[in-house]
Amino acid sequence: MVNCRKTRIGGNHIVRIRGRDKFQRQFEEYRVKGRILVDPTQYKGKWHQLFGNLNPIHIEIGTGRGRFITTHAAQNPDINYIGIEIEHILLGRVGAKAEEMEVGNNLRLIAADAMRLLDLFDAGEVNRIYLNFSDPWPKNRHTPRRLTHTNFLELYRVVLGRDGDLHFKTDNRPLYEFSLNMFADNDWKMSKITLDLHNSDWNEGNIMTEYEEKFSGLGFQINRLEARPLPKREG
Repeated sequence: MVNCRKTRIGGNHIVRIRGRDKFQRQFEEYRVKGRILVDPTQYKGKWHQLFGNLNPIHIEIGTGRGRFITTHAAQNPDINYIGIEIEHILLGRVGAKAEEMEVGNNLRLIAADAMRLLDLFDAGEVNRIYLNFSDPWPKNRHTPRRLTHTNFLELYRVVLGRDGDLHFKTDNRPLYEFSLNMFADNDWKMSKITLDLHNSDWNEGNIMTEYEEKFSGLGFQINRLEARPLPKREG
């Protein structure tokens, strides 16, 4: 069990972890093994070469403790997954979880801020983006830091390939309502919109994050949607 206190920066969760030495050692271990990438910018436009195949590329922005992305990678060996997390210490834990689950070479991990997406991926290189329980940044002055703000949607639009999409989950209703407006205002087509995922038609196959399991167990409803960028309207 990791004891932690959350703070925020750059649109992602940062976790203050007790016992950091252990997780730093894990980080170094999985960096040596190649699961965690030292300089991911060198793979921009070359991710398929790194994975050694032409399989779709799905990224999760904000991996947290890693259950979501490691489970996906274990269940879908024909999809390449890249986990992005600003707090590098957490990636050591994600790497350890991937090893426990015997995840293959279809998962790589990056310590980076979401604002760096264009340094990491070429235009159209990503097929799907997952945003799970992103920081709501509730204060108005912090609105541009929300991962569904126009600033980020423009980055996602660039890196997503043709027919690429974004899957978004949150338990924060104000953030969800804000996001609905952002997607609509920025020419994204939304689908599978629900205010209560676990009691909806789209819960089948849902992989819960650690956070989702905890707070849904406390009675919090999970909001979810899928979105796809459309050609931008003129004017």
